Amino acid sequence: MWSCAAIAALSACDPFLSGNAPADTKPQARPAELAKKPEAAPYQPSQTALDLRRYYARVQEDLLARGLLRVDGGGVDTPFTDQMLARNFERIALAEEYTRGAGLQPSSGALGDIKKWTVPVRVAVTFGESVSDEDRAQDRRVLESYTRRLARVSGHPISFVASQPNFHVLVMGEDDREQLRTTLDRIAPGMEASSRAIFLNLPRAIHCLVVAFADSAASSAYRQAVALVRSEHPDLTRRACFHEELAQGLGLANDDQNARPSIFNDDEEFALLTSHDELLLKILYDPRLTPGMSADEARPIVRVIAQELKGGGPS
Repeated sequence: MWSCAAIAALSACDPFLSGNAPADTKPQARPAELAKKPEAAPYQPSQTALDLRRYYARVQEDLLARGLLRVDGGGVDTPFTDQMLARNFERIALAEEYTRGAGLQPSSGALGDIKKWTVPVRVAVTFGESVSDEDRAQDRRVLESYTRRLARVSGHPISFVASQPNFHVLVMGEDDREQLRTTLDRIAPGMEASSRAIFLNLPRAIHCLVVAFADSAASSAYRQAVALVRSEHPDLTRRACFHEELAQGLGLANDDQNARPSIFNDDEEFALLTSHDELLLKILYDPRLTPGMSADEARPIVRVIAQELKGGGPS
């Protein structure tokens, strides 16, 4: 494209192509449409976006003041046995938080089948125009480091990429709604209407979310995922969202109030992936478990793997 444009421009401007010298060789004024465009005005957040920033900052401050959002990964105060690990895996990996195709309607709690990726996971981030350069650089560092950790823990190929992703992380805010709409049209044109509506009208109580897709309704092998993290969140909450949504998008889709130490628990005790959660990923991506296995098929295998990982005792 560029070479064709250059050739056309040279031909049109060459005074000797017609065989006659030009009547006036005085330099012509630069066309207005080619003049340098003024730089866009700096982004100014809307009042709604400012209100959300203040709200989420207060939420984080309150959780920290109550000793929550721990980043230590668990310790001597959070022991768990292989039996507890197997039970937690069953509730977190085999049940779903919400009913499929029904928006934010809670699921019945019934156990489903094993859901996981069988192809390499390629994670990329798309930022809303409201996200500052400083926040973009920090988020990229967090995601690059975290994807390396997930790959190491799971044994599955997971990487942070600049092109051709199949796991999209969108960091966008209230002022990026139109950009979010067009981005979803581009990366997930087949997304169910109920899921799309949640992305575009995210309730304030939902800090972040992820939707993972298989090739068909009958398949349990993931091929694509889209996560949304609100750009209005303060640093730790954003990082917590990255940790939970990427891990959930890998197949640990549910929360359970008895799982501890874990980010898959709505009590917000832990902000970042814990040692317990790493073992859940190890179990899920053990080759002895395959997509589509029922709970009854997976249960005895999960117990064996949990015993191998824990040695049958508390940690």
